[in-house]
Amino acid sequence: MSMLQFLKSLMSLLPEVRRPARTPALKEKLLWTFVVLLIFYVMGHIYPLGIDIKQYAGLERLEILLGSKMGTLITAGIGPIVLASIFLQLAVGAKIISLDLSVPENKKLFQGLQKTLAIALSFFEAAVYVFTGYIPASSAAPLFGSLIFTQFLVMFQLAFGSIMLLYLDEVVQKYGIGSGISLFIAAGVAQTVFLGSVSLIGEAGDLLVKGNIRTSVFTLLPIVFTVLVFLVVVYLEGMKIELPLAYGRARGLGARYPIKFMYVSNIPVILASAVILNIQLMGMFFSNAGMPLLGKYEGNHPVQGTLAYYMTSLPSPLLLPGKYETYLGMIFSWDGLIHILVYGLVLVSLCVLFGWFWIESTGMGPGEVASQLERAGLQIPGFRQDPRVIEGILARYIPIITVLSSIAVGLLAWGADITGALGTGTGILLTVGILYRFYEDLAQQQIFEMYPVLKRFVK
Repeated sequence: MSMLQFLKSLMSLLPEVRRPARTPALKEKLLWTFVVLLIFYVMGHIYPLGIDIKQYAGLERLEILLGSKMGTLITAGIGPIVLASIFLQLAVGAKIISLDLSVPENKKLFQGLQKTLAIALSFFEAAVYVFTGYIPASSAAPLFGSLIFTQFLVMFQLAFGSIMLLYLDEVVQKYGIGSGISLFIAAGVAQTVFLGSVSLIGEAGDLLVKGNIRTSVFTLLPIVFTVLVFLVVVYLEGMKIELPLAYGRARGLGARYPIKFMYVSNIPVILASAVILNIQLMGMFFSNAGMPLLGKYEGNHPVQGTLAYYMTSLPSPLLLPGKYETYLGMIFSWDGLIHILVYGLVLVSLCVLFGWFWIESTGMGPGEVASQLERAGLQIPGFRQDPRVIEGILARYIPIITVLSSIAVGLLAWGADITGALGTGTGILLTVGILYRFYEDLAQQQIFEMYPVLKRFVK
């Protein structure tokens, strides 16, 4: 039996969310989406049996990026799902796995491989969290007197949480609106922003009553910066260049190909943040093992002056005594300035690297886009119908926009991080993009309900 046949037989055993017999109405989709969101929030408040709740510490940026809640059933969050998707998309884009995803059978095989890999990664990541001690099993009162048994039980529970999110994502895709992955990320960021805002407003009001006007204003600055970053991202989402196109076989019919300023979306900052977070976790692992290759750690934070310290963002002002006034003192010190500049340089450089790599490996480069337009029978008015001509014109825009948009998302994430914006820069970027697409999906569903005949023309 070949490896592909073995994988196909394995995928056939995996449970699957059945497709609806009829297309759900908009109200039903909203209800399913709300129910999934409610289950996600409930899972984020359930602690696995056998965990030592007092010893673990959360990482805000990791939780936002992965839609997770450290120490609960969704500790690994959507990490296994996202990693499985990225690995397979890069493998297909780099031709390591030869699959034409325009063929329905190959697309189904790709989805099955993604689900299988995501389940395997759920167990792997759960094991990493438990056996490195980051999510410690209770050693004071281990279950059945065995610490190993307790660790394995905690690992299975964490893996089960991620697998549950995998199937909840399927429910949203087939019965709800958008995708579960996007929903979980946006929900986590929204919760962080809402609770943080309520807490800061209440604290600022209390300080104002006591006459501490200056401190009260400083307390509200994270909310101001959060709103500012949201507005900038919304503005950038609407920026685009539209290339005029014409159908070669039908004179008079035209179209436009939009090249958005955010051409690679939030992918560069997601991958860059994931790399920086993994460096932090690796540094913590080596430090705990007595090999401080990236620097020493105190708890889950690198010690000042180490490589890991300069490659991570400053702590949130909400976690500091004196909050924003203390934070401003840190920023405007020599060490603080070097810290934020090195962190910004690393983050922006990684964003540019991953942005370029992403378009080259996922068919978004000028050559691939030109071939897609040529197969659709489209050409640029005033030029002969030749994919090389279209590629040459697209090459004037796509590489430049890729670099500029990668720099822009990197600077936005960096600026939000150093100003202490609620939800972190990466979280805000992700949430704005998700809400923008959710709004577009919702508007499209409303139009389809009003004019059902349009479904015949839009696939």
